Amino acid sequence: MLEIRPNCECCDKDLPPDSTEAMICTYECTFCKPCVDDVLENVCPNCGGGFMPRPIRPKTARRPGLSIGHQPPSTERVHTKYSIEELRAFAATAKHIKPEER
Repeated sequence: MLEIRPNCECCDKDLPPDSTEAMICTYECTFCKPCVDDVLENVCPNCGGGFMPRPIRPKTARRPGLSIGHQPPSTERVHTKYSIEELRAFAATAKHIKPEER
């Protein structure tokens, strides 16, 4: 089950559980859409993969026990250990390769 991390790991922007700006990689590294597009160029700085929109966990349990109220999002903020310059340099090494071919 997804953690649903609360922030962009690059700029620390809040990304609430219902955010349509939250993007994740296959390891659930979480970034906002502007950082994915403008800084990372769709290259995860941790695994080198691409990003997809993070799913939104339902607010209402339409099936028993399945909602944000039953599986709350993470409150632990995560931050990248890399500088913006390091993120851009890493993205430059793979941005020309389609995510499905990396």
